Amino acid sequence: MTLLGPLGHDRYCDAIETQVRQLRDVVTSDGVALSGTVPTCPEWSLEQLVRHTGGALRWVELLVRTRAQENVPEGAVPLAEGPEVEGDPAALDAWLAETGEMLVRTLREAGPDTRVWAWAGVHDSGFWARRMTHELVIHRADATLAAGLPYEVDPDVAADAIDEWLGIVEYVQRTEPHDAAAELRGSGRSIHLHATDTAPELNAEWVVELTEKGFVWRRGHEKATVALRGPLTDVLLGFYRRLPLDGGQLEVLGERELLEFWLERATFE
Repeated sequence: MTLLGPLGHDRYCDAIETQVRQLRDVVTSDGVALSGTVPTCPEWSLEQLVRHTGGALRWVELLVRTRAQENVPEGAVPLAEGPEVEGDPAALDAWLAETGEMLVRTLREAGPDTRVWAWAGVHDSGFWARRMTHELVIHRADATLAAGLPYEVDPDVAADAIDEWLGIVEYVQRTEPHDAAAELRGSGRSIHLHATDTAPELNAEWVVELTEKGFVWRRGHEKATVALRGPLTDVLLGFYRRLPLDGGQLEVLGERELLEFWLERATFE
């Protein structure tokens, strides 16, 4: 499965632009404490999460702008760590706004086919447009949930985030055989993800089948060993371990242990 996305380069750039603005809204919301812990990333405060996210965007901007053919240490990126003064929402907001503008401008100028180093073997700027879209999808969810604010993401972007995540886990399983993802195999077991609130043409259903050689996945409606059902955004966040399975938004049908087995192993951590 390719890690180049189906939405198109301009759509990814638009999504990055929108989500940076939405993340800025979280930072500047009344009553939001930048020092508060992020429950889904408990090692970070909200400000540390935002600085991490903005730093990743600036790192990718440098890779694409310089047409880097090998990895560049994130520490080499100017202003990647954010404003010098901590706890200042206005300064963090301005830094994030500048970050988003820089990245989107660089990605649009490069187009999808410019050759650039990337860690997943897909060496072009289109990979990075998609990757940063979904970096924002998930870390904006982290920030929004930590702030106690409502979270929404466009259905096409949410569905593509699930596609991309499955592609990444598949890549890790294939290239890093000692990783936890290598354990995602077996015979005759499967997981079905089913969004209950989307238009039929989006086809927001997935089947993940564990085989002896690894796992395979596809879009579609099929019976499975276990099914995860709910609104698309909740299915996305549950599949990324941002929502608990028993939090009330999601329904698990069948062998819950298999879904938990997957969630414990399909992770960057």
